[in-house]
Formats: sequence, structure tokens, C-alpha cells
Amino acid sequence: MHQDFARPKASPALVTQKSVQPLPRWALLLLCAAYVLPGVFGRDPWKNADIASFGQMWSLALGDATWFNLQIGGVPPSSGGVLPYWLGGLFIWLTQGWLDPALAARIPFALALAGVLALTWYATYHLAHTEAARPLPLAFGGEAQPRDYARAMADGALLALVATLGLLQLGHETTPELLQLLGAGAFLYGMAAMDQHPRQAACAALLSLPILAASGSPTIAQGLGAVGLLVCWRSHHPNRTRQMAFVALAMVLAAAVTGGLVLQGSARWGWKLSDQLQVANFAQLLLWFTWPALPLALLTLWHWRRQWQRRHMAVPLLITVFVLMASLLMGADQQALLLALPALAVLAAFALPILLRGLGAAIDWFSVLFFTLVALYIWLAYAAIHTGIPARLAANLDKRVPDYDASFSWLALVLATAGTLAWLAIVRWRTARRSHALWKSLVLPASGVTLSWLLLLTLLLPLLDQGRSHRLLMDRVGSQLPRGAAVCAPGAPASILTALSYFGEHPVDGRADAAQRQPRCEWLVQRLPGDVRSQHLPGWTKVGVYNQRTRNSEKLVLYRRQ
Repeated sequence: MHQDFARPKASPALVTQKSVQPLPRWALLLLCAAYVLPGVFGRDPWKNADIASFGQMWSLALGDATWFNLQIGGVPPSSGGVLPYWLGGLFIWLTQGWLDPALAARIPFALALAGVLALTWYATYHLAHTEAARPLPLAFGGEAQPRDYARAMADGALLALVATLGLLQLGHETTPELLQLLGAGAFLYGMAAMDQHPRQAACAALLSLPILAASGSPTIAQGLGAVGLLVCWRSHHPNRTRQMAFVALAMVLAAAVTGGLVLQGSARWGWKLSDQLQVANFAQLLLWFTWPALPLALLTLWHWRRQWQRRHMAVPLLITVFVLMASLLMGADQQALLLALPALAVLAAFALPILLRGLGAAIDWFSVLFFTLVALYIWLAYAAIHTGIPARLAANLDKRVPDYDASFSWLALVLATAGTLAWLAIVRWRTARRSHALWKSLVLPASGVTLSWLLLLTLLLPLLDQGRSHRLLMDRVGSQLPRGAAVCAPGAPASILTALSYFGEHPVDGRADAAQRQPRCEWLVQRLPGDVRSQHLPGWTKVGVYNQRTRNSEKLVLYRRQ
């Protein structure tokens, strides 16, 4: 296979064929399903970004908004371009009448998360299959075969991505950031497979940057394009000119998409730079958001330091550095940092061939202790919800979500029990026998994160849904507000407007002069922080004050026109 750069460097990896035993496909697919599917079914849109994004899709599907004039109650989306809202609105429209709109909107985003996992796997496979990334031949033979080695490395990268804490919540929300992550994953795959599968890689590159631009990250798209041009320019592959042409074309398409949206008034080309660098906040964000991929990636960079210019190192390294710098300049923005996770997972996978046994054992035991305690706490909380025991925990839960409805589901209990038994089996397998597989040290972190997410979204889903959904708040408001009545909500965010429209079926107007624009509107809703008292509004009679009854929740004041 052709060398990417002129001067070959020795690989630090010494891997036997015994170490590249594949992770069973059924186990890998089951793990991905247990990671992706919880949270897709059986819940309402949750507060803030999740329900605000859903509101734009909901309004588009109802015909209250147009393709290039997205709005809910006159309030446009704060970010995210147009593509995520188009996809959600299209799925709602296609499934209306037989599928819950909130579930329909989540389907394309669940598919996007699955796509990110798949793209990360294939990107790592192609990078690990390059000649420079292969392990050194052993003196007496028995070294790993290139195909098996690449597959084991790809399994490790996928496990590292699933284990990353930052992907857990943002990856399961109906927000534009997930489409941006899909675009970043497609670009990573395109640059990784450019030598071995030029057609597929070119298609991925051509789609990735326009997806990023149409999802609200045009500047990130151009920055990643510049990274791709640098990698292709430094390459000595015979087709490097063609590769650079595809990347440049993708940048042009992304710029054209952004320019078209700007002319339509549907987007703004800008970079939300922070006034000052928040280095301390950024460091804290890195510590938990990228765990455990970042420590393994740093280990990779040290042991593979002689190969930083090779494609298998240069592609994920440059993408990671650029996104980290962007996140820092944007004020330690975790939505921007999310785009670095696939590339970080690739770098983390290359630490597996040189991972010391003691460090691997430390990762295993930390994962066993931490995630077992998390699972035990969730089971105790479940028992407290349904039995009142432990009493102190039950009282604490009631304080956080007053008057919660302790609904019981056999399906949730069965799924949670199956997940817990699977965790115990994995722990027993990992601690009772000595495995030589490269990916062994990431099985427990990935399985632990998946178990925690599964238990939260099965056993505690009713509690979370009541605490993070606006349904109960709208039910309280609905005790005085007739269902379907038009509501003026000047200055209200898109999340409150969506809750009024979706849960109460109210036509809403959230513009600042809504009360003047709608003289026939008899009802007005004002949103206030929890510690601010309601005010008297001339011409309006206060009907009631309502809140979510959770800690630090916002307050809604209902008025009726005199």
C-alpha cells in the first residue's frame, strides 16, 4: 500500500494475532442498540434546547412556518441552521395521525447517532488498515493480520466513543448539534478512507461540510475543510490532487449553502466568539466531557509521536486540535466540543496496542466500582419511588419532583433487569479470565455508561419525564386557561411557546409586541425566573402563578384581558 508521507517511521505497536480477536458482532450491535434506543420512546420533549428545537419542527409540520422562515409563535430558532428542523418536521408530517409527533421528530436524530457510531468505526478501520499504522512484524512470526488488526482497532474506537460522557446527553437530544456531529463524523470518514475507497470517501466529504453548514456551523465546516486540504497537500498519494479537489468542492458547496440561507434570511454567517478566554472552565469541561477518550488520546500522541505526519495520526489529530480551539474561543462551548469526540475516539483506539497492563487494570476496576455504585443508586431510587424505602431517599426525590406519579411498567422493569444481568456477566467475564483482545480495557467503561443510561431511561423515566417536561406545568395552567384559546406570550422563549402549543393546543404569539398585534387575544402568559415576583400589567388581570414545582424552575404568570 502506498505510503502517505515520504519518510516511513516504525510503528510502536507489537500485536499478536491472538490479541486481535474480534468483538462478536451481535454483542457490539446489542450494545449500540442499548445506547441509542433508550430515550427515543415513551417521553415528552424535555426542557430548553430539546423542546425548543422540537417546537420549530412542530410548527413547520403544522404549516405555521415555512421552509425558509422557521418560527414558533413568531420566534425564530436561536441557532442550528435549517436542516435539523427540516428533517424533524418532515418526519412529523410523514407520520402524522399514527405516530406521536415527539417520537417522530426523534427518529432521524436517533438514526444520526447510529450513523455517527458507524462512521467512527469505519474511519478507524480504514486508518488502522494503512501500512504506517500496522503493527511491527514479530521475530518468530505470529503478528496480527492487517484486516483483523484494523477491525479490532475499530471496535476499540466505537467502545471509546460510547464510553465518552459528553456524548451521553447531547447525543440523545433532538437538537441541531447531533446533525453537526454527523457531518463531522462523515468528514472524518471521508478523510480516513480517501486512499482505499476514493468514491465513498469523496461522497462523504462532499456531503459532510454542507451538512455542517446547513446545521448551523458554517465556520466549523470551512475550518475542517482547511484541515482536509492540509492533510491532502502533505500526502504523497498519487491521487492527492483529486483528493484536494473534492475537499475544495465540499468547501465551496458549504459556502454556497450558507450564502443561500443568508440571502433567504434563514441563517447568519458568524462565529460566536467569547469576549475572553475561559481557560479554567474549558479545562474542567475537558476533564469530564471527553472522559475516558482524552487520556487515552494523549497516551497515543506520546507513543506515536514519530508518526504525527502520517494520515492515521494527522487526520484525527488535526480535527481534534481545530475543534478544541474553536470550543475554547467560543467560551468553553460544549456543543462545539461535541464535534471532537469521533476524532478523539479514533486517537484513543491507537493507545490500545501500547496500553500497559496496570493501566488497563486500573480502568477496569474504576469502571466496575463507579458504574456498579451508579446502578445500585438507580435501583434504590426505583425502590424508593414505588415502596417508600429507603425513606430518606424517597423524601429527597419528592422534594426534587413534588407530587410525582409513580407509574409502574413491566417492560421497563424487564429491560432494566436484563441490562443489569448483562453488566454482571460482563464484569464476571472481565475479572474472572485473562483476555488478550485489544479492546478489552474499553468494554467495561462503554458497558457501564450504557447501563447507566438504560437504567435512567427505564426505571426513572417517569420521574425524569415529570421533572424535565413542561406537561405538568401546562396542566396546571390549563386549569384556568381554556384549551385551544389564543395566548400572547411576549418575550417568552421557544420552549414555553412550544409547550403551550403542543400540550395545550394554543395558538401562540411570542413577539415582544404580541399584545398589541393581537387585540382579540384574551390571555397573556409571562415567564419569570423563580425568584422574581409577578408584576401588575395595565389592562390585564392576574389569574394565577404557576411553576414546575422543581428546584430552580421558571414561573409562569397567567393574565386575562380586562
